[in-house]
Amino acid sequence: MNHTKEHTQSHPYHLVDPSPLPLAGAMSLLALAVGAALFLHEKPGGSLVLLTGVACVLLTMFFWWRTVIREGLHEHHHTGAVRHGLRLGMILFIASEVMFFFGFFWAFFNASIFPVLPLADIWEMKEGIWPPEGIQTFDPWDIPFINTLILLLSGTTVTWAHHALLENNQRDLVRGLTITVVLGVCFTLLQAYEYAHAAFGFSEGIYSSTFYMATGFHGFHVIVGTIFLFVNLMRARAGTLTREGHLGFEFAAWYWHFVDVVWLFLFICVYWWGGAH
Repeated sequence: MNHTKEHTQSHPYHLVDPSPLPLAGAMSLLALAVGAALFLHEKPGGSLVLLTGVACVLLTMFFWWRTVIREGLHEHHHTGAVRHGLRLGMILFIASEVMFFFGFFWAFFNASIFPVLPLADIWEMKEGIWPPEGIQTFDPWDIPFINTLILLLSGTTVTWAHHALLENNQRDLVRGLTITVVLGVCFTLLQAYEYAHAAFGFSEGIYSSTFYMATGFHGFHVIVGTIFLFVNLMRARAGTLTREGHLGFEFAAWYWHFVDVVWLFLFICVYWWGGAH
């Protein structure tokens, strides 16, 4: 006599299967952190450990996100409750990113509004002068303004792509995402050109350090967002983004708009106001 009973799920949540990916992610991040420390201290093998950590993190991300896409697209585990939880997770992640950049803005404003002498033994600064003497700042109406226009335009193209997806317009979805990705690459290339022709280095004072930390981390976020959108572009071309199931694209659009808003604050506060003599 068969006493087995078929398991029925009495809740709308998805309990994920056991996976080695969380452990792999933790070990990859450990290798990344150790490699970065060794590399920065110019220890033998530091660059190899760092590159290994980066490669392992990227592989873990690839397999983990592929699993999430498969759970939603093919296994239909993304119920309304699951999608709600994922959206809350993305909102909290973006909120943490806001706090991340808030620290850099705090450091920049603290040094620019109150350029007093606690750090005079490290960075010489004449009281009341900002930017410090000897710093040749960027013209905000040159490359920074062009990059501002690029990001504002990219915000409209990603919104165009989103509306095209909601209307099942596959052609405009691909077009909008393609233009957005190209604009993201253009922004990165222009920022790299700007850095290559900068009149000051990272370690030349409090202005230089806060400038490069704030704008450099934003540039890193642009690269991440461009990759995020490129993955969705590939999914759009493959026909796996639908009006009913496109959380990945929705999150990429949220992230990109966050990157746009942060840049507007950087342009106004760091390039224009903070760079004026």
